Amino acid sequence: MSRAEGGSRLLRSELSLVFGRRRNITLLVGLATVPLLLGIVLFVTQDSALAGQGPGFVGRVTGNGLFLVVSSLVMCLPFLLPLTIGIASGDAIAGEAQAGTLRYLLAVPVSRTRVLVVKAVAALAFAGAAVAAIALMALLSGAVLFGLDDVTLLSGSTVPLGEGVLRIAGVAVYVGLSLTGLVAVGLFFSTLTEVPVGAMAATVVVAIVSAVLDTLPQLAAIHPGLLTHHWLDFAEFLRLEVDWGVLGEGLAVQGAWVAIFASLAWSRFTTADVTS
Repeated sequence: MSRAEGGSRLLRSELSLVFGRRRNITLLVGLATVPLLLGIVLFVTQDSALAGQGPGFVGRVTGNGLFLVVSSLVMCLPFLLPLTIGIASGDAIAGEAQAGTLRYLLAVPVSRTRVLVVKAVAALAFAGAAVAAIALMALLSGAVLFGLDDVTLLSGSTVPLGEGVLRIAGVAVYVGLSLTGLVAVGLFFSTLTEVPVGAMAATVVVAIVSAVLDTLPQLAAIHPGLLTHHWLDFAEFLRLEVDWGVLGEGLAVQGAWVAIFASLAWSRFTTADVTS
């Protein structure tokens, strides 16, 4: 079997393992229930005194179910999505080490670098699946509960439903790409320990600390480089003229985090003495 065939087989096996775990399936199902529950609550209360209240785009949902996608992603970004990323990426290497299967995995005729890449791709795929689970359930729930209509942008201008769907899809894609830096952080922590819970917790803590630092005006100088600072820049898709420079800056920051922590993970994993 060639190295390419070994790598391809390893990737298929890893994806099957990640998406076949009951824990991960439960996570995806749990994330998908968030927009459903939010939609039901808004539907029940839309004619009460609570109508129109709530953070961000929640007040717009009852007028157009497309906004349930945005509202659900906003609700999940601070903790639920980082928790999901932490579990998927923090378990990537540390989980194998704890189970005692890592040294057998490295016996496959592929390099440690390729093993790490496979683990990273699987974690990124799971992150994308998590965002997709939220977005698709929100779109379906919003359509059933409130219907879909032309989208009124933040400027007050209205765009046709088809363009609105593309803009909302852009929101979901940007959110998914904004999590790549956290995946790299989790993968790095996963190479440092044989206790996956520790790597998972450390990954979530990084996201929380970044969000806290982002609220302190005294640290405004470092805000643009924080992991979470640009997470809500997806609002550009809801403006009449999308500022691609703003979106590009946010993705560049994620790229920097990926480059740094992926390099650290590679350096650690390729030189570590694997005994379990």
